[in-house]
Amino acid sequence: LRRVLAAECVACLNKALCHLKDIWEEIGIPEDQRLQRTHVVKNHIKGLLEMMITEEENLKKRLKSSIETCHKELNAVCKELQIPPFEVSCKQQDISLLVEYAMIKQKSQRMQDLKALTLQDQDLCDVLCTDPYSIAPDVVPSLDQLDNFRHRIASLTAEKERRRAEFVSLKKHIILCMEDLDQLPETSFERDVVLKDGKAFCLSHENITSLKLLLRQLEDQKAENEVQCTAYRKEVQKLWERLQVSQEQRDAFSDHMVMSKKRNLEAVRRHLL
Repeated sequence: LRRVLAAECVACLNKALCHLKDIWEEIGIPEDQRLQRTHVVKNHIKGLLEMMITEEENLKKRLKSSIETCHKELNAVCKELQIPPFEVSCKQQDISLLVEYAMIKQKSQRMQDLKALTLQDQDLCDVLCTDPYSIAPDVVPSLDQLDNFRHRIASLTAEKERRRAEFVSLKKHIILCMEDLDQLPETSFERDVVLKDGKAFCLSHENITSLKLLLRQLEDQKAENEVQCTAYRKEVQKLWERLQVSQEQRDAFSDHMVMSKKRNLEAVRRHLL
């Protein structure tokens, strides 16, 4: 077959040269210029062949490099499977077998990565109360899909840490407000806030919003108590002046005159009565 193809190439070249010769004769190209043009044709064909040879040599190098890589992958698989290493040659069937083993190894690795990422995603979704990543668990993912999955995990992890920090800050202020108001958690949500930490509490957008709303309500109630306490203190001061209460008696009640907790508010109100 190679001889036939070589003969056909030579025939095509001779035919093309004869055609060129006829053209040159018809248009009156002198003999010396015909020789020059023939040399140009020869150099052009030579350059084309050399370029093709270079490309094929590069392909050969890339192929050898791929074989070496596949061979390493295959040896690793053989070692894991505790079987003798595979003897490599440059035959096409051996290359195909190497590639097949490498693809099996890559498939296994991708499925392991997918399983690990899916477990991480599920944990994050449980904490953040969000939907899991949409990807088929029994289909080999592409490299782009795995990269996208990793970016999602990184994004969710950062969001979890941000919300957890926000939860800790809000919880701290809520507890302080409840202490100032002498108020115990009443609803199940309030008990979850006070008793649970950032790992057990669902850090959904809705819960964070509810936390902010609860804190705002407590702060409003605390501010309202402060206003009432201030008003009552003024009335007490006026009453003391009218009744000429001694400084000793005033000092005994001084703690209630400077704090705005709920019990102090009640104490000041009772004192007025």
